[in-house]
Amino acid sequence: MLFSRSFCQTASKEMASTADGGKSFARRDRLLEIEATVRKWWDETDIFRAESVETPPSPGEKFFGNFPFPYMNGFLHLGHAFSLSKLEFASAYHRLRGANVLLPFAFHCTGMPIKASADKLSREVQKFGNPPVFHNDIEDSINKLELEKKDTENGGNQNLPDKFKGKKSKAVSKSSGEKTQWEILRSYGLSDSDISKFQDPYYWLKFFPPLAVEDLKAFGLGCDWRRTFITTDINPFFDSFVRWQMRKLKKLGKIVKDLRYTIYSPLDGQPCADHDRASGEGVQPQDYTLIKMEVVPPFPPKLRTLEGKKVFLAAATLRPETMYGQTNSWVLPEGKYGAFEINDTDVFILTARAALNLAYQRFSRVPEKPTCLVELSGYDLIGLPLKSPLAFNEIIYSLPMLTILTDKGTGIVTSVPSDSPDDFMALHDLKSKLALRAKFGVKDEWVLPFEVIPIINIPEFGDKSAEKVCQDLKIKSQNDKEKLAEAKRLTYLRGFTEGTMLVGEYAGMKVQEAKNLIRNKLLELNQALMYSEPEKKVMSRSGDECVVALTDQWYITYGEPEWKKKTEECLAGMNLYSDEARHGFEHTLGWLNQWACSRSFGLGTRLPWDEEFLVESLSDSTIYMAYYTISHLLQRGDMYGSDSSSVRPYQMTDEVWDFVFCGGSYPKSSDISSSLLNKMKQEFEYWYPFDLRTSGKDLIQNHLTFCMYNHTAIFPKRHWPRGFRCNGHIMLNSEKMSKSTGNFRTIRQAIEEFSADATRFSLADAGDGMDDANFVFETANAAILRLTKEISWMQEVLASDSSLRDSPPSTYADRVFANEINIAVKMTESNYNDFMFREALKTGFYDLQAARDEYRFSCGINGMNRELIYWFMDIQTRLITPICPHYGEYVWRELLKKDGFVVKAGWPVAQTPDLTLKKANKYLQDSIISMRKLLQKQVSGSKKGNKNAPSTVENKPEVVFIYVNERYDGWKEECLRILQNKFNAETRRFAPDGEILEALKETEIGQDGNFRQIQKLCMPFLRFKKDEAVVVGPHALDLKLPFGEMEVLQENLEVIKRQLGVDRVEVLSIADPLAVVKAGSYVSLLHQTPPSPGNPTAIFLAS
Repeated sequence: MLFSRSFCQTASKEMASTADGGKSFARRDRLLEIEATVRKWWDETDIFRAESVETPPSPGEKFFGNFPFPYMNGFLHLGHAFSLSKLEFASAYHRLRGANVLLPFAFHCTGMPIKASADKLSREVQKFGNPPVFHNDIEDSINKLELEKKDTENGGNQNLPDKFKGKKSKAVSKSSGEKTQWEILRSYGLSDSDISKFQDPYYWLKFFPPLAVEDLKAFGLGCDWRRTFITTDINPFFDSFVRWQMRKLKKLGKIVKDLRYTIYSPLDGQPCADHDRASGEGVQPQDYTLIKMEVVPPFPPKLRTLEGKKVFLAAATLRPETMYGQTNSWVLPEGKYGAFEINDTDVFILTARAALNLAYQRFSRVPEKPTCLVELSGYDLIGLPLKSPLAFNEIIYSLPMLTILTDKGTGIVTSVPSDSPDDFMALHDLKSKLALRAKFGVKDEWVLPFEVIPIINIPEFGDKSAEKVCQDLKIKSQNDKEKLAEAKRLTYLRGFTEGTMLVGEYAGMKVQEAKNLIRNKLLELNQALMYSEPEKKVMSRSGDECVVALTDQWYITYGEPEWKKKTEECLAGMNLYSDEARHGFEHTLGWLNQWACSRSFGLGTRLPWDEEFLVESLSDSTIYMAYYTISHLLQRGDMYGSDSSSVRPYQMTDEVWDFVFCGGSYPKSSDISSSLLNKMKQEFEYWYPFDLRTSGKDLIQNHLTFCMYNHTAIFPKRHWPRGFRCNGHIMLNSEKMSKSTGNFRTIRQAIEEFSADATRFSLADAGDGMDDANFVFETANAAILRLTKEISWMQEVLASDSSLRDSPPSTYADRVFANEINIAVKMTESNYNDFMFREALKTGFYDLQAARDEYRFSCGINGMNRELIYWFMDIQTRLITPICPHYGEYVWRELLKKDGFVVKAGWPVAQTPDLTLKKANKYLQDSIISMRKLLQKQVSGSKKGNKNAPSTVENKPEVVFIYVNERYDGWKEECLRILQNKFNAETRRFAPDGEILEALKETEIGQDGNFRQIQKLCMPFLRFKKDEAVVVGPHALDLKLPFGEMEVLQENLEVIKRQLGVDRVEVLSIADPLAVVKAGSYVSLLHQTPPSPGNPTAIFLAS
């Protein structure tokens, strides 16, 4: 099969081609070689095989995580890898700590994208040949366009045939970057002879899933591949499972047939769910009331052919309750409209786009095919006299408005200037500007007699809310778009929630109560009808713009009150790892309603009771996590389910599925062996519920919420999901990942470029929250360097074992290093538990390496301790293994010569970290850094003062006196005691400043002398300590540090000397008068910068 070569071979070939350019990929090559070796070790022992046991697992004993199966119409990319890495890292951590881990993986082929792509390819072959020749078609089109241009320039006939126009649009679309399906497949590296095979949609299912398995194995995924499968009826076992699920839901009353509005693809002839869309995921139908504004005869010449029919301008509105105040209608002068037959008598004037939506909502004389009797422009409609429902004005006129959007609504707008700021300003412009009326041929009698009619009272805005808000915001014309948007924001919602009707039979009633009553009245009187269209533009994967259709469909009754209540209970008990994710689910549960679960086009499982339809792609993927638990027993490792040596698909009856998954009675009629039936039940009961499902946040609004709904319907509470972890999308180098821009990597490409472990390293570093993460190539390249250098360092240390200290750890540096290792173990464990993998990488690798480097320097000529260094190498290897498993396994076996596999080595045991020692070491390192900066400043200062000074050897100080004050005293002590009494440690808040100053007045220093001077002295210190306490807590207010500063400095004199490059270091107490005398002429420095707890003062002397 194509692409079956190994990753190492592929990378080597690429590197050979770039080696001439002077680049070296030896380190990357080394990691690829290690990864290939380690995978062989894993394969030989089937290390990731997961088996249940008869005894139910205790908490934490098992971990079952899964990931939404990717769609198989191409190669897996870094977007997949990023979300998957969250599951992989979590599973690897739990496996390392000793849990029995199940991480399965499957492939989704249900739905229309594969079928649509295969059909598109087939059409291209039929039209352009095999292999197709596209460039000739484009060149012909361009040549004809050139002829058209020349003919026009020479004064020839400019009305070219329609076919030339069609060729032009095709050439333009092709040259604008729209790829053919053949070109897309060719970009995958496929030959023309191979591409032709993809005309068969089932060939896609045979081609891409095995390559995905190969890629994921190279990635190091700890998967039990015996359990993998693909969807659709090509897999008879999964097909049986989905049929059982659908029958189960229907029996429970969760699937019904109903007439409902749904997003629909006219080209595909079926509803277009989220996963069927090229754009517009999450878009829902938007319902309007379509007001029938009757055109009053006699008709103008342009409409003369419509004589004898009832002709209406059809205006879509969200506010039927305002129709009493209509003064006119609006049309877009340049807009394109048509007169469309609705039935035998009625004709609606509106845009073609709106007519198409209506045709799919059973408002067209020919179903699903709008019939346009007359093509019109907006100019043709200006001045039409209209009779509009509920309007107090008996006759109103159609007038021009320049801001109408014809891609929303019908292109016809009712005008209610009392409550619409846009209408008020547009009518105001026409009334006040004679030239504007003249420009569009608007007669005075169509505009000037019409005044604003009060219909709704809104508190603070009165009876004419639009007029008032426009005056308040000083809006000058209908072109003040930003101000008009603000005006609508201020009035629209309040008009609905707080407004009161002033007119009509519902006068005195709140608008929110009257709205539906008025709409229903209009519908009953046939003066309006319901109309729906997509909230935003939706494009199907077949390439057509979707409409809203009224379809007689099979629906899953999401949103049904009792079912919703159970699902909310499920959500409340789940770990979602972020408040943002929880809010997303709560929002989705608030709006989610019936969902069309059947399709007539694509691949999948047939609806068992209505085989004309297929189960749609978001409905066959809600509980398949349960199928993972037994798929290996049914399919025996064959992802297509073609191995029926263990069980035959027809044997998997509903009674068997119920027994395995739902606690049903033993299926006595089944001829499956009892041992196998019981084994299947054991597998499910052991692994379920699943502990974690990782996913991109975009699936909250559909798949993940559906998953909860279906689990609560089919399974008992103890088998409901335990956790979802959602993440943002992945960017590459701070830019959106995009094939069209080339900023894109498949998993295969990333591994070839960086190696698997360096790719995983960068994925872990990319980010963990719901915001979009960033995969940085420099991070991956740096990981290559870090991992290979660490291997080299360990090899060097192990080779020079005799240079290491044999005695038990005893020095200050030993204690600090051991403590840092303990801290790393505890912090990294916490980070892995919280799924904070970037932090785990920091605490388990970056920080640990920094501690090792510091330890190495601190030890100096005495050398590092053997016991500690070997312990460090063991610990670091385990902590990084969930993220870089190939590296960890190689180090474990080849360098450390350990038995078994590091992936199952157990989480390292560590002692409780000594946080005081941690603070003491930070104090030491910070003090050294501060002294080094002071030394550099002093040396550079002496050079500037004496330009003729000799070399730095003579100028460089040789002695440093370090003065320490271990305890606050005097007025600072008084200030700290006050702050201690006025600080709430739980809220990290202080009492008001006035209360603190009053307490200061009561102290001995406050009553001694001028309080203003005391206040001036104390306030900066008080502010500094308050800010510090808010950040670090009450310890900032202690009178002394929790360790002896002089003891720490004395114990590390050699380290300080090496770091500062001096010959002698003395640690002195500021409280000792004799010590102060030693400062000699530099004593003034002690007055200028006196030492305080945590901040010693250093004085450098030449000798």
